[in-house]
Amino acid sequence: MAKKLFGKDTYLKWYESMLLMRKFEERAGQLYGMQKIRGFCHLYIGQEAVVAGAMTVLRPEDAMITAYRDHAHAIAKGIPANAVMAELYGKATGCSKGKGGSMHMFSKEHRFFGGHGIVGGQIPLGAGIAFAEQYKGTDHVCVCYMGDGAVRQGAFHETLNMAMYWKLPVIFIIENNNYAMGTSVERSSNVTDLYKLGAAYDMPSEHVDGMSVEDVQLAMEKVVEYVRSGKGPYLLEMRTYRYKGHSMSDPAKYRTKEEVEHYKAEDPIDTVLKTITEKKLATEKEIESINERVKNVVEEAVKFSEESPFPDASAVYEDVYVESDYPFILD
Repeated sequence: MAKKLFGKDTYLKWYESMLLMRKFEERAGQLYGMQKIRGFCHLYIGQEAVVAGAMTVLRPEDAMITAYRDHAHAIAKGIPANAVMAELYGKATGCSKGKGGSMHMFSKEHRFFGGHGIVGGQIPLGAGIAFAEQYKGTDHVCVCYMGDGAVRQGAFHETLNMAMYWKLPVIFIIENNNYAMGTSVERSSNVTDLYKLGAAYDMPSEHVDGMSVEDVQLAMEKVVEYVRSGKGPYLLEMRTYRYKGHSMSDPAKYRTKEEVEHYKAEDPIDTVLKTITEKKLATEKEIESINERVKNVVEEAVKFSEESPFPDASAVYEDVYVESDYPFILD
């Protein structure tokens, strides 16, 4: 896809958004090592452009759902860093009241529906959210993220079939970071161009350079307009890379140092900053102001989480059932 130069505001928004994701995740990694964060913790470092490029196209009322590598998605969707960090700490002030932890971020207010620990479990749910929007007659879309390993789940194929049959307003995004845990795409799939899997269901599909925030934005502009107009679902394979292991317990010895360095040379944050600098889109003072603002947001999130209380034991009985807005008649 041809490169396009965007405006100053867009580049600065991308830079700040991706830098916040990166610094938040780096701090989360440190805190995990200090045992402030427990359980599982999957970092998003390296993949920031996939979310940042989408968010400058989507509307606040559009829904988003993803897998367990979800901290950056939650922040990008508008959930305050304080609430995301507090959830990592398991505190009552977290976005899931301290009950979800790293893998189960949630916010009805921000139209963010997880954070799901079961591989591929979010895919049919994403189609279900889209079905609800279609049923209500809105023009909202649902963006459903998944990793490359999830496309081997039967739920992926069942959902693509239903989504095409009903022409649901859902955008399926495969975040192909080359590895499902420690297993490369080449060692687990006969089809290595994962976007081609959509062809079996006549679903329009394509691949995107997920390390380029410009390419992600351009692809999303076209796809969101297509889906929002009622033409049905779309599948995008975002080719990206994670610099860290699958989770904090993964030393990632299945990758060579040269491979990691190759992708780091295409770092999306460095690339955007280089464009801003070369095109003189911002002064050094403006860049430093963004850096300082991001640093303060992350440190405030840590302070907020440290000072927040853990949920009371009685909270285990709360949020188990919910009253529906819709009446049901039981025979």
